[in-house]
Amino acid sequence: MTSLRAWLSTSIGILLAALYIVPVYWMVATSLKLPGDIFASPPDLVPSPVTFGAYADSVLNNSAVLRGLGNSTVVGAATTVLTLALALPAAYGLARFRLRFVNAFLLLFLVVQMIPAINVALPMFVIFSNLGLVNTYAGLVVANCSLALPLAVTVLRPYFLAVPGEVVEAARVDGCNQWRAFVRIALPVSVPGIVTVAVVSFLGAWGEFVFALALATKDEMQPISVVLAGLTNAFGTRWNDVMAVSAVVALPIFLAFLFLQRFVVGGLTAGASKS
Repeated sequence: MTSLRAWLSTSIGILLAALYIVPVYWMVATSLKLPGDIFASPPDLVPSPVTFGAYADSVLNNSAVLRGLGNSTVVGAATTVLTLALALPAAYGLARFRLRFVNAFLLLFLVVQMIPAINVALPMFVIFSNLGLVNTYAGLVVANCSLALPLAVTVLRPYFLAVPGEVVEAARVDGCNQWRAFVRIALPVSVPGIVTVAVVSFLGAWGEFVFALALATKDEMQPISVVLAGLTNAFGTRWNDVMAVSAVVALPIFLAFLFLQRFVVGGLTAGASKS
């Protein structure tokens, strides 16, 4: 029975992995094919010959794509910094201070995460238009932060709850004020959660499309997600170019989880178990 369960678990794991890996492989393989080989029947599972022309034409020599990559990098980095700057003290306050309506705030954070971005895109566009934040980095950063902040507080609060109150009080007795106790005691314990929030915030801003489409109407401000969508049109689509740009866009996501998987998975599971 044990061997049967192990075989079933392994088979299901392989099947689930294939469901994710095969589309990614097909994306990369298509980006390396000649345009005439993309719709070959039967399809070529391995590109032959392999060509990097799509990467040269659609990425390296495409100013719109390079500009979009730059915009997404700036927006993603700024969103990460702002999210951490707001979420860390907020989560610490909700964890360590005796505040009224803490459970109501946490419930509100959970509910906000369930609201689709498309539902708030139009109201946000109207508000940001009045504030002059449309077609600005600040507008995109604030919009993305509104999506990342509730999850960030939800993930970080359990880490601060795990810090023994006696340790914080001992630091206060030794001369630390509340801020120094937060920096010296609470933050080092919360490194896995901080890394998790940083990765999720950056990748969320990197691939966000709805706010980017609504708040960046000028070409020079559009992130890569909007630029990528613009590569497909009714007059024909060069699929090898689209797949080449898609592979470049997916590269930071792949690298983030390749090198930070231990922190991200550990941070999410630890935060869930401590809550």
